[in-house]
Amino acid sequence: MRPLRTRRTAFLTTATTTSLLLSACGGGSSSGSEADEFGLTINDDNHIVQEELTALGKGACATQNKALPLKIQTLPISNVDQKVQLLAGQNALPVQFAAGGTPQLTKTLDKAGQVLDLEKTLKDLGVWDDIQPAAVKTVENLYGKFNVMPYQFNIEGIWYNKKLFTDHGVPVPTTYDELVAAAAKFKAAGLTAFSADGKDGWPLTRLVSGYLYRSLGPDALKAVADGKAKLTDPEYVKAAQAVADLGKAGYFGKGVGSIDYDTATQQFLTGKAAMFYMGSWALGDFNDKAKNRIGAENVGFMPFPAVAGGKGSTDQIPANVGLPVAVSAKSYNAEVGDWLSCIAKNYGAGSLKDQGTVSGFKPNGDTGTLPPLTKTVQDTITNTTTSVLWFEALFNTKATETSQTNAAPLVTGAVSAKDFMQKVQSDLDNG
Repeated sequence: MRPLRTRRTAFLTTATTTSLLLSACGGGSSSGSEADEFGLTINDDNHIVQEELTALGKGACATQNKALPLKIQTLPISNVDQKVQLLAGQNALPVQFAAGGTPQLTKTLDKAGQVLDLEKTLKDLGVWDDIQPAAVKTVENLYGKFNVMPYQFNIEGIWYNKKLFTDHGVPVPTTYDELVAAAAKFKAAGLTAFSADGKDGWPLTRLVSGYLYRSLGPDALKAVADGKAKLTDPEYVKAAQAVADLGKAGYFGKGVGSIDYDTATQQFLTGKAAMFYMGSWALGDFNDKAKNRIGAENVGFMPFPAVAGGKGSTDQIPANVGLPVAVSAKSYNAEVGDWLSCIAKNYGAGSLKDQGTVSGFKPNGDTGTLPPLTKTVQDTITNTTTSVLWFEALFNTKATETSQTNAAPLVTGAVSAKDFMQKVQSDLDNG
């Protein structure tokens, strides 16, 4: 499950498109119509959501499905945003649709009255308490309000090889200084301290945001998005420098810029690397006995550690909601409400039991026997009330591309921390 990681195509809604979309949504005599089917338009590679909703339609939500049949339309991921914009302009959005590749598209649709206020709706339906607080916070961080269904929910942090830590007498770090000391000890033992996908870049920039959240607090990157701070400010450059220093010390091993996601995962799961920053979507690989040569029992999870004197806290966990799904305000009726109620009550447990994946819904009911790592993630989510985003979450498309393209050069020393932040900030300023 890699809904956010592999999304390389640019989806930024341009000013012209936004203007046209708002005009189309706000004008004309059509006011939309109530749904006669429980439609879902989603990317074709997101099988988990499709399969679980289908399973609910045949099981716990069979009554709702009989009254309002589930109908799923799939499209290549590169076509989803264009299709959503087209349907919105025609007042013909399905009941559910994949939210935009950037938060801006959903915000634009919301401004045009096309997106259902899910917080109000779920509270009216009496199922608001079935949403995980951490998922609520993550959605609010992205969109400013809770207006998408959290069918997928991933937390991020540092996975580590328990056996290597024990064999080398390394305690699990709770501070950044301890993390650096641990990395030094593993490197001295001939191991790669951090396995990382430098080819795609985002796992490296996740470390930059991790440091920022611990040093400046959970609003560090929102302040940049709101124009209250810049990435070129000294305290922001310091975070990029901290990650650059990890690279300079050789803690990512050799050739990090040519290592892709699968290779980085393999390094960790074959015992060649002690630590691996990644999201919980990797649980499938961790729980796969054929892929995981070190054994799932030897995989531990730790949050990004505390920075000395920092304003952040280790219980503020980076999280995302995969590819979120919005609900059409103009298609809403009582039957849609019945479906949403049933989903809120049953999706969490069903997703864990049927798919082995974690969602933003509380797992009410039978979840089956969960693998220990999956239970660790679920327990972490349940106990998390404040979540934070990732480095590029609030960036425009150009700034995101620049950030991820220059991540490997940052840790190899080809680009300085100051220049790295300047490049990204320039794209934010001109975006």
